Amino acid sequence: MNEQTRGPVAGLILFATGVLFLTGIMVAASIAPAYDYHGGAISDLGVVDETAVLFNVLLIVVGGLNIVGGYVFYRTHGRRWLLGLFVLGGIGAVGAGLMPLDTGAPHSLFALIGFVCFNLEAIGTAAVVRGPMRVISLLAGAVGLAYVVVMVIGDGGDAAVFGPIGHGGSERMIVYPAMLWLLALGGDLMADRRRA
Repeated sequence: MNEQTRGPVAGLILFATGVLFLTGIMVAASIAPAYDYHGGAISDLGVVDETAVLFNVLLIVVGGLNIVGGYVFYRTHGRRWLLGLFVLGGIGAVGAGLMPLDTGAPHSLFALIGFVCFNLEAIGTAAVVRGPMRVISLLAGAVGLAYVVVMVIGDGGDAAVFGPIGHGGSERMIVYPAMLWLLALGGDLMADRRRA
């Protein structure tokens, strides 16, 4: 792969990562009987008979794509610490898929690694992108990390911190900004710079 194609290829992979995860969880939530968006965890979809295989395989694929996309992106910017965040985020997603919610602490640990690192990779990417993409990266990561704190407080016993959006909404405020950021980053990297 030559230098000119690395950015677009990384963009395509990272864009696909966001699309797959957002579409996959929407499909799974529509299949799971009586799934509770307000009170339920996203990972509840990994232990419901009708959606367990779909959701857990989805996490493994998304984690793998994040690692591969992060590596190809690394070949454009050369910052190992940023590649490390992409790898850790991917490991978190893969681990959460291999260790579903009903495994308890192992799932929680991998999910936390994924939650934190996907948002840190957004913030870290601000160091290697320009213009509006830098602002989008910082904002998406900051919102996601703020809701990681909300989730820790809420799951620690103070459920009132979730407010009207509940546990399910708060967890989505960790995940959705990062996934939407991947869509934006993917589009930015796929853009034809020769037209700029």
